[in-house]
Amino acid sequence: MTLYDRIYGCLLGGACGDALGAPVEFLKLEEITSRYGPEGITGFDAAYGTLGAITDDTQMTLFTVEGLIRAAVRFAERGICHPPGVVHHAYRRWLMTQDQPFEYLKSHGDLDGWLIHEKRLWARRAPGNTCLSALRAGGPFRETAANNSKGCGTVMRDAPFGFVDLHNPWRVFTLAAETARTTHGHPSASLSSGALATIIAFLAQGRALLEAVEQTLSLLKTSPGAHEVENALRLALRLSEAADWRERLHDLGGGWVAEEALAISVLCALATDNSREAIISAVNHSGDSDSTGSITGNLVGAWYGPAALPNEWVDQVELRDVIEILGRDLATVLEGEFDSDMLWERYPGW
Repeated sequence: MTLYDRIYGCLLGGACGDALGAPVEFLKLEEITSRYGPEGITGFDAAYGTLGAITDDTQMTLFTVEGLIRAAVRFAERGICHPPGVVHHAYRRWLMTQDQPFEYLKSHGDLDGWLIHEKRLWARRAPGNTCLSALRAGGPFRETAANNSKGCGTVMRDAPFGFVDLHNPWRVFTLAAETARTTHGHPSASLSSGALATIIAFLAQGRALLEAVEQTLSLLKTSPGAHEVENALRLALRLSEAADWRERLHDLGGGWVAEEALAISVLCALATDNSREAIISAVNHSGDSDSTGSITGNLVGAWYGPAALPNEWVDQVELRDVIEILGRDLATVLEGEFDSDMLWERYPGW
């Protein structure tokens, strides 16, 4: 499987999980099964007036990718760059799409690059209050947010960091964790992001998910304040071997906080043997269904590749064309075969 396959699968799987979970994000499991039947939601339903609609999870993930591409372009052109600051800048562009009408662009030339001009991204899809308030606060790029939140608004967006350096999982971990701290100050939020990115990196190396999680747990041992993330992942590993794991999914929580969302996603991906079943399992619970669906999609997409995702979802998911472009461009810059002068206009390096 090529690097592009892994990246595109990760992004597309995340969007599909996000879209499947979007209509039931705020519903209890009993409400979901009452509406969709005993198996719960298994196919796209309308959300935000659109079939296959993505939410803020995918929006922010796409801006993460854009930030990483810009960081690579900057390094190639200037010889120096620290990705968390560039990605933090990308999140502030996402904030503009949530706080201003699209027409605002006409009088603000500082909103450069092509992604911010994609009008379909200028839609509010239940953005997280912590992300909004932290980004609105401004301050220097890379600065740690002045809050103690461990909401899942970090881990839902940070899978792309896993592809930044496949030969150095520790660098992947630290870059994702540092970037997460720009919006969420609690260690469990940043370390969950670091853990997800590291798992993705191991998957991109061709390792199986169980090994990827075990290797990530070994890395977490050296990280102060990681006990909540470690405990959640270890419980997910134990539950994945239980026959009644679906009935015990709630033992991991609702996924509203970072370590819970990560653990639920790991469990659903480990305890199933295909992308469709994993993502369906991840959204049918009393919790943050779109985020757990999105993270599970990131995992199985990077693991199995885009061809393993259900065709009916792929055909209907919103912004598939944008996802494909960003996936291709990220793979190109990470493989080092690009002309930085040509890419600078589309991805200015700041």
